[in-house]
Amino acid sequence: MNLHLAKNVWRCNYCGVSGGMLALYARVHGTTNADAYREICDALSAGNTDWGYMEPDTAAKAGASCGESPATPRAPAQTVHQTLSLLLGMLTLRPEHRAHLKSEKRGLTDEQIDKLGFKSTPPYYLCRSLTSRLITQGCTVQGVPGFYQDKQGQWTAAFSTYAAGILIPAVGPDGLVCGAQILLDTPFKDKDDPPDKAGTKYIWFSSASKTMGTGSGSPVHFVGDPFARVVYVTEGLLKADIAHCLTGRSFIAVAGANNVSRLGNVFRLLAQNGTELIVEALDMDKYSNPMTAQGSAKIHQMAKANGIECRWLTWNPNYKGVDDWQLALRRKRQAKEAPVVSMETPCRTQRFRLYQLAFDEGHHPIPFAFRGLAALHKAGYEQPPASLYRLTLDTALPRADDQTDEDFLRSVLTHCREGLPDKATGRPMASSDVVELYGNDDRRYFYVEPTGFAEVRFSLFLARHDL
Repeated sequence: MNLHLAKNVWRCNYCGVSGGMLALYARVHGTTNADAYREICDALSAGNTDWGYMEPDTAAKAGASCGESPATPRAPAQTVHQTLSLLLGMLTLRPEHRAHLKSEKRGLTDEQIDKLGFKSTPPYYLCRSLTSRLITQGCTVQGVPGFYQDKQGQWTAAFSTYAAGILIPAVGPDGLVCGAQILLDTPFKDKDDPPDKAGTKYIWFSSASKTMGTGSGSPVHFVGDPFARVVYVTEGLLKADIAHCLTGRSFIAVAGANNVSRLGNVFRLLAQNGTELIVEALDMDKYSNPMTAQGSAKIHQMAKANGIECRWLTWNPNYKGVDDWQLALRRKRQAKEAPVVSMETPCRTQRFRLYQLAFDEGHHPIPFAFRGLAALHKAGYEQPPASLYRLTLDTALPRADDQTDEDFLRSVLTHCREGLPDKATGRPMASSDVVELYGNDDRRYFYVEPTGFAEVRFSLFLARHDL
């Protein structure tokens, strides 16, 4: 290959391909010349970067901001709806984003994806032209979250390299688009974050930190029938959309469990529409996370303040979100029955008991609920506190004579992970449960870890016996 650094050109003597700086970068990295220019400008903080260049930390803080700029009040709801709807209509959904939404993790169909209006965020170089087209078509962008004026005084949109991902519309119970979230292709991380920290996965489409910009305001999302008798409340727009598609039920989504202040107005409207029951379906960490538990309590208070009954929804704790749980149920329904394998290995009957944390209505969160021994120790317990547990299952399973405790416990988990026998009073087996293996002359206890089992001490007599 020949490189001419003075002219910034190159030529491959083997295949005859040649070009300039952008063409070389694009071929090496498998991208387009336009994206090559953007990435080079981003890397060098050079060129015309008003359209979206931000340092990662700055981008995270600006994108995650949900407060409004005092200088630029939010436009009327109809204006926001018109502008964001037309913007979404101009965008497309990239094949890799559609594949993600159709994957086993999300479980949506093409029809559902199109109906819900998911789009891919546009590249930076289209931000000005997209905004100009909106203005030409009669849209107002001032006061609409995500739009701002750049250094040249031109209106543009706050999409950037670091905030690329899937655009998820937020729709109110009145059917108006009131904002959008971005499911980031690459989660934001602070430079001091530990390697195993997941990072920020979702941000609002917001321009709160920009000139003449407006924050998202963290709007409430609604999907389903606004006149439904029963409405579910969960955290996360995409989670609500998926749960609605899987169940056909109506869902309200807040941005997070501690971001429920806007639910009061929504509950007031639903009460007028005839809603009689709100079902709180926040993630299962509401049993261990004080912030999630606090959000749960506020939902109950606001529902009752508007004359609507409110109940908790609890499911298999092996699945954190209501969408994960519903997807698991669908996979279970679709799975073929496993072939029956005869056991020729000599076996015997092993009796066991299952103890699970006892949660009553209006419970206080237990920090180690559905978590491992490390969380239990962090909460100040050396051993599982039996007084917080109750006996939920006392039964037996076949056990091969040469089977280790670990292998037998795994077979117990396989047997009970998706549900206990019909007459049992507990929930599916999960982390923080305690299993007792017992016979005529011995009794041993094992704590269920996320990835295995640990032998522990446990008081049979302090645990509740409701069986």
